[in-house]
Amino acid sequence: LKPADGIEGVKNAILTAVRDAGPNACPPMVVGVGIGGTFEKCALMAKEALTREAGTHSDIPWAKELEEEMLDKINKLGIGPGGLGGTTTALAVNVNTYPTHIAGLPVGINICCHVNRHVIREV
Repeated sequence: LKPADGIEGVKNAILTAVRDAGPNACPPMVVGVGIGGTFEKCALMAKEALTREAGTHSDIPWAKELEEEMLDKINKLGIGPGGLGGTTTALAVNVNTYPTHIAGLPVGINICCHVNRHVIREV
């Protein structure tokens, strides 16, 4: 994105990606977002965001607010489970961030279907 797009541009990009994916993303989905770094870095952060433990949020206050706002807006799109309509289109929106050059605003968005699986090793 252009730096002038700011946080509203990021929000629009997230909603557009989810809307365009629609039922093809096997909702309810988890949405991973990477903001900052280089394009490669933000794409990797978006994928890594999918592995965050369920129910957790970013430690960065503005990123946590973004996660909560985007989850609410995504669920209001009405796509619903399996694309059959409803209010549970996404289970989580996880945002990872990294410093970037002032002349760019790289944003990566990765969507994982409802079978997003995690392994937690206990030592």
